[in-house]
Amino acid sequence: MQNINATSMRVLDNRLWILDQQALPQQKNWYPVLTAQELIDHIRALRVRGAPLIGLTASLLLALLAAEGMSRAELTSALAHLLAARPTAVNLMNNLARMREALATADYIDAMGREALRLVEEDRGLCDAIAAHGATLVGPGSRLLTHCNTGGLATAGIGTALGVIRRAHQQGNVRRVWVDETRPLLQGGRLTAWELGELSIPYILICDAMAAGLMARGEVDAVWVGADRIAANGDVANKIGTYSLAVLARYHGVPFYVAAPHTTHDAACANGDGIPIEQRDAGEVTGVSGGFGSCRWAPENAEVYNPAFDVTPAALISAWVLDTGVITSDQVAAGVFRQSLVS
Repeated sequence: MQNINATSMRVLDNRLWILDQQALPQQKNWYPVLTAQELIDHIRALRVRGAPLIGLTASLLLALLAAEGMSRAELTSALAHLLAARPTAVNLMNNLARMREALATADYIDAMGREALRLVEEDRGLCDAIAAHGATLVGPGSRLLTHCNTGGLATAGIGTALGVIRRAHQQGNVRRVWVDETRPLLQGGRLTAWELGELSIPYILICDAMAAGLMARGEVDAVWVGADRIAANGDVANKIGTYSLAVLARYHGVPFYVAAPHTTHDAACANGDGIPIEQRDAGEVTGVSGGFGSCRWAPENAEVYNPAFDVTPAALISAWVLDTGVITSDQVAAGVFRQSLVS
């Protein structure tokens, strides 16, 4: 397989490498991935994260395992286990459905390699198209607020919502980016802040609870977020805290935009009630531990509710910015959302 070089994923000499996103920004640790179980562990530990990137790394690993001689039966088993790694991010399901089709062909080794590379190139093109469409919604001097991480760390390209911000900044239209820290795992504070700094885009990091005050003072011109799954009616599952921002934005009259590729669409899911929400370990909320030390701030026996995502109803979304174009709330109300997504 040809070499691939992305912000947090590489293929070098027929081996997949991932950048440990849990160690950022203090350390840049690259790990080789040799087995499906290793990748599953990385995904569940959020060393690999971002709906597009999860699907792409799984696809590339399967293609590399096929090239190494893994049997069709073994690949089928590996694919099934990867499919269950994160239940909310639908890109994983969509990408692996295409890899399953390639696996069913007579020349499955070559077919899987071609399909995995095609998925990477498609993702890069999708990111560029989202950025181009989204930048048209960003006016001069804009102060934008974003949640979680939606940049190159989460994709093979320039990102989704953060890709829009990047393109708008290149056009001279971004005055400042407000970065939600994104509790409990601080993807905004650790990852988005790092990416914006690398791109020399001016930003200010805030606690999640500070967004309301900023909006009340007129300091936010628009909110930009990504999506892990979009239901058929336009409801969106995204990192926990997104729904709160949408409610705040509606109250304060601030546009709320969702940027995502069409591969995030789940036509089989009627609305947000049908989106499975991953529940994560209580330790993510009660304290912190890892290579940079540990601290517990809650009682050891505290009962914890820790969903990784929440669902934002379509009624709170100003527009969906896809690689196919901008879909407005009026268009969704008129019933054209599904056709626009799959066109």
